[in-house]
Amino acid sequence: MTKVENPLILVINPGSVSTKVAIFSGSEKIEQETIVHPQEELNAFHSLWNQFEYRIEAIEKFLTGVKSKKNFDAIVGRGGILKSLKRGTYVVSEDMINDARQGVRGAHVSNLGCALADRMAEKYNCEAYIVDPVSVDEFEPVARYSGHPAIQRRALSHSLNLRAAAFWAAKKLNINANENNFIVAHLGSGISIAPIRNGRVIDVNDASSAGPFSPERTGGLPLIPFIDMCFSGNHSKSQMIELVMSKGGLMAYLGTKDLEKVEQMIEQGDENALNVYLAMAYQIAKEIGAMATVVNGDVKAIVITGGLSNSNKLVTEITGRIMFIAPVFVFPGEMEMEAMAEGVLRIFRGEEDVKEY
Repeated sequence: MTKVENPLILVINPGSVSTKVAIFSGSEKIEQETIVHPQEELNAFHSLWNQFEYRIEAIEKFLTGVKSKKNFDAIVGRGGILKSLKRGTYVVSEDMINDARQGVRGAHVSNLGCALADRMAEKYNCEAYIVDPVSVDEFEPVARYSGHPAIQRRALSHSLNLRAAAFWAAKKLNINANENNFIVAHLGSGISIAPIRNGRVIDVNDASSAGPFSPERTGGLPLIPFIDMCFSGNHSKSQMIELVMSKGGLMAYLGTKDLEKVEQMIEQGDENALNVYLAMAYQIAKEIGAMATVVNGDVKAIVITGGLSNSNKLVTEITGRIMFIAPVFVFPGEMEMEAMAEGVLRIFRGEEDVKEY
């Protein structure tokens, strides 16, 4: 590929009730919009993929309203739950879109990302990409063992943000991210904490059912009491999955998944809210400490990112327990749009080779 210093990149990130769209000129974000899709409109579609043309129309409407030039050099979409892949930036292919549509490892709105990027790339006569999809799997062999051969530990994580945050920390330290080790904690509705060795996520907690509890997820639970709940006759399988995925954590303990509301409760003297809050910070710090052992304590930096990292109070609670391990960097927010653009930039600048699906 010919090196381009500041390519114009369209970034597309489909969410459950929105589609985020941004335009980057090199590393500079020059336009961004979160297109909200009213639930009553989404209810008209019988399946996720029935929403495809609806979302394309929303993206095109956004583009008609932007003032910046639109001769895009690349389109990048959010990578979904595809087959197991190595890290990196992938050109979108027919096989990739077919796997995303079939949900080879699960149905998720992010699966639309590659197809949306491909459609827009056809229109603008450029290449479509995805970057570090959810299914990036570069575990060390020992990390796959769960404790029973019937269950293997899975490499499903916020890999896009995890790797991007390591690159940003390396830039701060003026070192090569692909030659050093980092611990990165993505703190959002789900929490992923990973040791990254030489650019590779070699282990990570399963954000859906392991690691620290989060605003709405239980994280890892004591197994025997959990098994008792499953077979108590009081809960269906779907209810137990809901309990773990969306009705656990802060939501279960305090009736809200809004961290700001929890902090307001604490300010008003709610001792229970304080204890739950501190417990979440404690579990996050403990998982970071555990992951430091994976790289034998050789950690150049610990990086905290994701929506929860906007809270200075939470970050302070976590940092106090982990700062002895390595310097701590905080990149607040989800940063997914920036991470996707940066992945494509590394291709245009000749820093990485594009991968085939």
